[in-house]
Amino acid sequence: MMKQGDLPDTIPLFPLPGALLLPRARLPLHIFEPRYLQMIEDCMKTKTRLIGMIQPLKGPEGQSHLNAIGCAGRLTGFSETEDGRYMITLSGISRFRLRRQIEGFTPYIRAEVSWDGFERDLGPVEHDTAFNRDQFLDLLSKFFHAQGLDTDWETLKDADDELLINSLGMLLPLEPEDKQALLEAPCLATRRETLVTLIEYALHGGGEERLQ
Repeated sequence: MMKQGDLPDTIPLFPLPGALLLPRARLPLHIFEPRYLQMIEDCMKTKTRLIGMIQPLKGPEGQSHLNAIGCAGRLTGFSETEDGRYMITLSGISRFRLRRQIEGFTPYIRAEVSWDGFERDLGPVEHDTAFNRDQFLDLLSKFFHAQGLDTDWETLKDADDELLINSLGMLLPLEPEDKQALLEAPCLATRRETLVTLIEYALHGGGEERLQ
């Protein structure tokens, strides 16, 4: 397990709308753009093999910038297709705060980041003592029915609190700003409350424009 002192001050960034990575969760990615193929190759040469997932934002005049907070994942799975694409898995390590982008010679974004305030991410699995699983799964069932989705309900019933909440936050068809809210939740209980609010909003008709 990584410690705070193991985390580098500079990491490569992968801006990807709607892609959410959370600490202790896993995110599979399909890499095909040349600049990100280069990023993966460079990443595999480093000690930590960290890549920062971050949400890009569009300004009022169409200009693009990055959110202030992202999550770094360690490259733990890698395979290459016959046509040169990469299939990778990132294992979430810790959230970070963006300090500044670094101008350089790489075709992808590199940035100085701060890990301060996210020490909880490097600790043990979180638990949500106020979590009413039956009530939550009933709400989730209504949402899945309304969205025409299906899942393995037995697996959901048996999953640990953190795995359940984080996996749903990553997988449900939510808008990027909603995923960012889940990322920035300070603890698992707050993330669960945020997720419930988003699901209830969608069920009451407010999510028709916000859900993808």
